[in-house]
Amino acid sequence: MKTRKKTVLNIVLILFILSFFVTPLGHYGKLFLNQLFAFSPPIVEEANREKITNYSWRLKDADWNFFNFDRSKGKVVFINFWASWRLPSEAELKSVQALYDDYKNKVDFYIITNENRPPVKEFMEKNEFSFPVTYLIIGDKSSVKAPEKPPHTYIIDKDGFIAVDKEGIADWNTSKVRTLLDDLLAK
Repeated sequence: MKTRKKTVLNIVLILFILSFFVTPLGHYGKLFLNQLFAFSPPIVEEANREKITNYSWRLKDADWNFFNFDRSKGKVVFINFWASWRLPSEAELKSVQALYDDYKNKVDFYIITNENRPPVKEFMEKNEFSFPVTYLIIGDKSSVKAPEKPPHTYIIDKDGFIAVDKEGIADWNTSKVRTLLDDLLAK
């Protein structure tokens, strides 16, 4: 009797693990685990902050209109490079959305992708994200270079110094990040 019960439990465990690879449950489970283990990003100490020297990046907005990043010079800026097909990007965008909802009129947000519009639009609608999407211009030397593995995020102060340089997933909807933004905005 004990052997049979153990066998049934092993089969259930194997099926549960397999469900992470072949069903939507797996996708949502992996999203949840990514979000669970996403922590607030480290803040670069003021003495160690690097300065952006070139604000002349050509980008495209959600309507496919060209604009230049230099319009954000002198402002607090949140830049997130992401890709809809990368699970860590998808997992952190909910916290980016929460931050955007509260700071959209105070901070310039650039949620940047190098993808085509149709899959991005579908992704945004499916996840009910309302933050503005910015598109890289592939091959344009005046456009900023995207990191090889998104997500990668920067928070830049009004003087162009990088206060946060985070490669990989992070939780952006934390008191630590909000305090940093409030401090940068007050300067």
